[in-house]
Amino acid sequence: MSDIHLDHSVLSALRDVMEDEFTVLLDTFLADSVERLRQIQQALAASDSQTLRLAAHSFKGSCSNMGAPVLSGLCKQLEDIARREQLADAPALIRQIEEEFLVVCSLLQEERQGQKR
Repeated sequence: MSDIHLDHSVLSALRDVMEDEFTVLLDTFLADSVERLRQIQQALAASDSQTLRLAAHSFKGSCSNMGAPVLSGLCKQLEDIARREQLADAPALIRQIEEEFLVVCSLLQEERQGQKR
């Protein structure tokens, strides 16, 4: 199940490159993601499609870099919706993004715990 949410080959490569800093990378991604989700919510509340598009684009990139393909794909959909200014479609998609982020967050916490052993 976790394989669809996290690409373990990407995480393995990051772990090899980052070595002792891998947990810092995970913590930074998680903290940044919470901030990006907040920006997405604020942009939606303000009906600001440009800010929403930029926040979704930024989140998409970081999710992709961390090996979270489902989350990255959802962010791409949100970016496209914002580009087309179809904000009526955004709330349901943002809920999906938030739910997927919780799954990814949980799986990354497991990765982090495994790193400490």
